[in-house]
Amino acid sequence: MEDSVAKCILMATCGQRLKTMPIHPFAPKFMKVGVLTAALQELTPRGVRDPDPDRAIDEWLDFARDLGATNIQLSAALHPTETDVPAEAMLDPVANTLDLRQPFDKDRARRVEAAVKTSGVGLSDVAYFDNMLHHDPALRQKKHDFMLRVFDAAALLGVDGVCGFVGRNQQHTMDENLLDFEAQFVPLLKAAKARGLTYRVEQCPMPGWTTGDNWHNNIAYTPGTWIALHRLCDKHGVGDQFRIHYDPSHAILMGQDTRSIFQYLKDTGYNFLIGGFHVKGQVIDPKGLAAWGYGGQTVERGDWVGGKPSREPADQVNAWKKQVAFCEHELPGTARHDPLAYLQNRTVDWLDHQLAARELLQLDVANTHLVIEHEYPKARIQDRGCLTPILQGSVAFVRRIDEAAACMYALHYEVLAAQGIPVQGVGRQPYRS
Repeated sequence: MEDSVAKCILMATCGQRLKTMPIHPFAPKFMKVGVLTAALQELTPRGVRDPDPDRAIDEWLDFARDLGATNIQLSAALHPTETDVPAEAMLDPVANTLDLRQPFDKDRARRVEAAVKTSGVGLSDVAYFDNMLHHDPALRQKKHDFMLRVFDAAALLGVDGVCGFVGRNQQHTMDENLLDFEAQFVPLLKAAKARGLTYRVEQCPMPGWTTGDNWHNNIAYTPGTWIALHRLCDKHGVGDQFRIHYDPSHAILMGQDTRSIFQYLKDTGYNFLIGGFHVKGQVIDPKGLAAWGYGGQTVERGDWVGGKPSREPADQVNAWKKQVAFCEHELPGTARHDPLAYLQNRTVDWLDHQLAARELLQLDVANTHLVIEHEYPKARIQDRGCLTPILQGSVAFVRRIDEAAACMYALHYEVLAAQGIPVQGVGRQPYRS
């Protein structure tokens, strides 16, 4: 009898609560999963795409559909016959999937639009990664001219952004580079604004870009400089054109963690700066870290010969030992789950990364792009058949991690919060040592 009364009282209490507490529907919002086309530079052989430059885009859209991707990030680069940095000197060779030796005009745009429609795969943005603050005026102008062609192509294709680097003048200090940015990069942002575009900066420090001792060779490598650069942009009326394409692998490379970075941006009022994501991890090698620390290998790398920088591109790639001596890129899903590594910021905690983005950043989640950037050395296979199942697995992993984070966020911050039900536990915390 007493149990029945208690049960009735409980039901009545719950019923009353249901009448008075608002009910929020469970409606998770998912991000758009894409792939940077540099993941397979030679999908279309050079002999085929050089005479028919947009064939590479057609075939990459079809390939992305097979991978299960929603979009591609279209990689642009100076043609191998025009670049000042040989492929042999690059840790991760770039891809000129978007070939701009000839102007990208309306006819070419229509062809790409037709391929987008046929494949069902969209374009997230266009990417061109180069040093926009190069100390050599002629080389810098060449890179700027190419970037303007990229802007023109992006505008014709109807995407809203271009992704790239800022770079660094190797002959100047970091403070002097702020002046270089104002004089040389801000005009690019004004050109982007005139075309209705946003420039999203990937924050890789690019330590191996030079055989010298500089480690931070892309000055937009960390929130402190993002904010300093954005102030300069605001001063010239292009603050809305400067955004960050955040890549957590670079945070791991510098001993940072995503949640603390996002919290710092929120604390300083700049959590609007991140406008997209590269989904690429970094796995720290404890032995390499013990040998060299987070500065990487500083001597006897092999990029200097006879007391001066080697002229051989194959030797120059050894400058990247500043990075690879203690870490290796991760293709999402290919590294084992390691809770201790997460806590030490030695690999990316993908679930918390996606959860923290929703909790701390100002995002239009449903229109935010997650772009898989494949740079895991052991799986950089230039063969479609071999690479397809690898990228399919990574795309599936990223999509489901994002879906899990979206469900957690909706449940915690919308459904439970509306009914006044507390969330269990503590979770990862920023700034915690």
